[in-house]
Amino acid sequence: MTSGTSPHPRSTSDKPSFSKLLAGLLEIADHEFEAIQKEDAYIRANARTLIEERRLNEVEITPDALRSYLDVRLGSDDRISDYTYDWTAKILRGLGFQNLVKVDECISGLDDDKLSRIALGGRGGQVSRFEVLLAASMGENFLKNHSWVSTAGIKRYCNVGGKKLRKAGITVGSYQPRKVE
Repeated sequence: MTSGTSPHPRSTSDKPSFSKLLAGLLEIADHEFEAIQKEDAYIRANARTLIEERRLNEVEITPDALRSYLDVRLGSDDRISDYTYDWTAKILRGLGFQNLVKVDECISGLDDDKLSRIALGGRGGQVSRFEVLLAASMGENFLKNHSWVSTAGIKRYCNVGGKKLRKAGITVGSYQPRKVE
């Protein structure tokens, strides 16, 4: 073998360059992200369909599913941010809710408009009305299991709202979601 010749039959111009390898990897990653986006869109659409069909036991608590459920149950409110639904979904899971059928069971038969006017002094926004429904149905369980239980604000909010509801003759419940094994 002479100097300057390669022991391999291919010349260096036949070897893929780093940039070509990187471009190939990026193309694969792009296809994977597209597949993930399609799957996410399918899951969201399916959850909305299940909510419309009232098959709430099949809907896990996610921010998008919660928004869809509350839009149906309490009317839509375009002022509410995605972050608020994310936060509220986390609170629900922390309270022990595993799917929307338990949430629906908890607030069933309660009038969001009436209760929010009593507890808040006016008609609250969608999520505020929802929180009033939860607090009215769960009573002390709402406060005891809420992730913000250590903050004075949530205690005052629940105690003042609860007192106003009781004073107006509303029975404050003690609902506690049962874990599904």
